[in-house]
Amino acid sequence: MLTLFDANGHKKVCFHDLTSGHMFQANQHVVVHANEALVLDPGGHKVHTKLFAEISAVVSMSQVKHLFFSHQDPDIIAAANAWLMMTDAKGYLSSLWMRFITHFGIDELVVSRLVAIPDEGGTITVGGQPLELIPAHFLHSPGNFHVYDPVSKILYTGDLGASLGPDTIQVTDFDAHIPHMEGFHRRYMAGNRALRAWAERARKLDIETIAPQHGAMMAGKPLVERFISWAENLSCGTDILFAPGVPS
Repeated sequence: MLTLFDANGHKKVCFHDLTSGHMFQANQHVVVHANEALVLDPGGHKVHTKLFAEISAVVSMSQVKHLFFSHQDPDIIAAANAWLMMTDAKGYLSSLWMRFITHFGIDELVVSRLVAIPDEGGTITVGGQPLELIPAHFLHSPGNFHVYDPVSKILYTGDLGASLGPDTIQVTDFDAHIPHMEGFHRRYMAGNRALRAWAERARKLDIETIAPQHGAMMAGKPLVERFISWAENLSCGTDILFAPGVPS
């Protein structure tokens, strides 16, 4: 567990070591403000059991009032029903995936607590503090959102910014870090047009840290800008669909 921010009743914590075996490493973030908590991309069943046990060090489970699902992948929503059944939280997901999430076994008793996020985004208010839902469609999902916390100035970017490789928590050398991101982004992100649209939105935010769902975070404005510029100029997905040597 790593505390990323803790001041004036607002806290941001990252759990980065709950995956094991053949599972793709994933980070789970928790935002606490006043007497409420938001869990970001809570993960699959094996992660859920560990996170549920460890989250009590940060907040009471009765205070978990919000669940955010950036998109539809199983490493994000596979345990959604367990979270909804064991808390009274609302679950927020792109309107595009509302009819799909029920295939993960969402019980009829809790399906009414799923909240559809419109394409243009919106807010989740945690303990009176609004957090912004930033559209990031086609990065990589056609219905995809990021969460911006204006208090900690952390942008949670889901799969955008994901890295594979060394077990590091924070990036120190961006150039050395690129090889750990590049193959994933070229294959999974839909195309440069989507990245440029995201970069335009991101530059309007006061970001101190980019926190992806997988791998290391990028803290400090110089690293944040390096990543935004790198993503903005990356050829990926349909840009290189027929190019030789496309990473798999």
